[in-house]
Amino acid sequence: MRILIAEDEVSIARALKVMLEKNKYAVDLVHNGSDALDYIQAASYDALVLDIMMPGLDGLSVLRKARAHGITTPALFLTAKAEVEDRVAGLDAGADDYLPKPFAASEFLARVRALTRRSGAYAPSMLTCGNTALDCGQYLLRTELDEVRLNNKEYQLMELFLRNPRQVFSSERLMEKIWGFDTETEMEVVWTYIGFLRRKLRQIGADIEIKTIRGAGYALEETRC
Repeated sequence: MRILIAEDEVSIARALKVMLEKNKYAVDLVHNGSDALDYIQAASYDALVLDIMMPGLDGLSVLRKARAHGITTPALFLTAKAEVEDRVAGLDAGADDYLPKPFAASEFLARVRALTRRSGAYAPSMLTCGNTALDCGQYLLRTELDEVRLNNKEYQLMELFLRNPRQVFSSERLMEKIWGFDTETEMEVVWTYIGFLRRKLRQIGADIEIKTIRGAGYALEETRC
């Protein structure tokens, strides 16, 4: 399950990301409305968690524009604005739920679980390419020959490639999407995890591979994708 969090308070955003990742969600994190809309239009998500008051575009505008483009991903507004008229505005903009700050972590997680249950029509629980499938519920990468369990970051990388076959991702883009904007992790971690996935794909007899595109980055390629 992949979730987008758009929250301009960095400390809150990081805390939500850690909380969701501990509960086996893959998380993309942005801090302004313009980036949020770009991410929503570029990738498939199981749920959106949007702050209303953000620089660039406010959350209401982000969701209205997303809905106007036919994006139906379930969305939760997470905001300090808790008046009735604010909740009505959020729901009218296309939100599925509304949680005012401050909030309990357990309630936030429960609402996210409810959102992702609604998203079954929008994102498959099994992603496939060639003879290879990724079970998004169990973190299992499998073919008819064998299967292997992925750790959290391996899963996030593999899910990203399988949702976007043939799309080229630079190392910087992978770092941003998987490890976050403000990470202190060295760039070598991207190369290391690409290596892990390549070995696991060979181990299970996959007919897909993560190719290095010279001067550009990496892409998942297989003629039958």
